Amino acid sequence: MSSEPAGGELLVQLRQQARQLVAEVAGPLRRLSMRSGDAVVEIEWHAAGAMPVPAAAGSAPLAVPEAQAHTEGRAMVVSPIVGTFYRAPEPGAAPFVEVGDVVEAGQVIGIVEAMKLMNHITAEQAGKVAEVLVRDGEPVEFEQALVALVPA
Repeated sequence: MSSEPAGGELLVQLRQQARQLVAEVAGPLRRLSMRSGDAVVEIEWHAAGAMPVPAAAGSAPLAVPEAQAHTEGRAMVVSPIVGTFYRAPEPGAAPFVEVGDVVEAGQVIGIVEAMKLMNHITAEQAGKVAEVLVRDGEPVEFEQALVALVPA
């Protein structure tokens, strides 16, 4: 049996190490690449200055970042990664959520495609969908608000 962490665990460890490295670097970063065995985390910033490290892409649902914003009594479900937002599981299918829907914590509200991987985005808390802030197929940034929730 190998002492190496499983693929998902390894990517989580690489992501944590990348976050720590970005926090320790004095100046802005343009590109960061980390590798351990077959697992690779590569991040490139196009704007000046370092940005937060996005979550490693994977097939499992991604947790919403701790920085889930609260604006005017609304909780924002934000993207944990840079990619393309999709409201439905496939073209022509019904959206995961619509304005007025009541969602539970952990419920999928959309998908962000990153590097050809579809990442389910889940609500961190229960609430009623007040607004869908991103159009289907629109590019999204790290921690960009996707859906606004109000208490149900």
